[in-house]
Amino acid sequence: MFSRLLRALILIGAAVILLVVTWPQAFGLHNSWVVAHLVSFRAVAVIGAVVGLVLLGVLRFIRPLRRTLGMAMVLLALFGIANVGILASRGFTTTVSPTQGQLSAEADADSVTVLSWNTLGDAPGAAVIAAQALAQNADVVTLPETTEETGILIAEAMRDAGRPMWVHTLAFDLVSKARSTTVLISPDLGDYTVTNAAGSGPPGNTNVLPTVVAEPVDGTGPTIVAVHAVAPIQYEMSNWRSDLDWLATQCLGDDVIMAGDFNSTLDHMAGRASGGGSVLGNCSDAALSIGAASVGTWPTAMPALLGSPIDHVMATPNWRVLGLQVIESLDEAGSDHRPIVATLTPAS
Repeated sequence: MFSRLLRALILIGAAVILLVVTWPQAFGLHNSWVVAHLVSFRAVAVIGAVVGLVLLGVLRFIRPLRRTLGMAMVLLALFGIANVGILASRGFTTTVSPTQGQLSAEADADSVTVLSWNTLGDAPGAAVIAAQALAQNADVVTLPETTEETGILIAEAMRDAGRPMWVHTLAFDLVSKARSTTVLISPDLGDYTVTNAAGSGPPGNTNVLPTVVAEPVDGTGPTIVAVHAVAPIQYEMSNWRSDLDWLATQCLGDDVIMAGDFNSTLDHMAGRASGGGSVLGNCSDAALSIGAASVGTWPTAMPALLGSPIDHVMATPNWRVLGLQVIESLDEAGSDHRPIVATLTPAS
């Protein structure tokens, strides 16, 4: 009797854990330490479920445990199927380019191409970053963990190639390159000025790593937000949650483009949307809208389809996504993040 009760309790406990990991936002645990990390790697969780099914299938030859193990296998199968379904609904497409097919006809002078790349402290070097920005014909380049010095070198290289850019950088200090964020903006979009504070913490910035908010001087054009939220490590959980809350407020305007390292997947952003199809404030996620939101941007040491999609390009509803790519060809360039590039066009 006791053995049956113990087995039942173990199965119930396992079911609760698997349910929490599958959809933690239903329990308000998506921003909790450990759970936030587990839900970041859904594809890895699916592989773990498959391995678990194989092992339990072998152990089912132990006759006294056959029924319990069979029920455990059902739980793992449901867990795997649910996570595959969530991943599939968000999309595995790594490249939908506006230079291909009918999308090229839609791209016009009003379109904006946004490239974002956490460079791990300038690691790829200015030449590589500039080459990628030129190859993508980027109008906006957001570069977390990139110093002003490197930003200027990138802009000079792009200018020499016929693509001038203005450089804006915020640095909390010069001790660590991770404490700098740089954004390059094409003069074709007009003159921009940084409007948020250089000091850390709300109401002027994210808490630990700087985010740049640049607004058009004449009031015409999108507000550009170059994002760098802190990672959800054990001692930064409060700052991480605060960063996401603050970023949501930055996207409450009518014309905003946000891009960078959010250190968060769509699961972590739950509860911060203002409504409709948005995921953070008024902003929708470009990768989600085009079927690429399950493609991992970090770390480059893992295949993209197993990694965590924590780098994003987002925009308010006045923008429509023409194309998006998670760039895997630069996995050996030095950064642990993949660049992500999206082309947006006015929705009306």
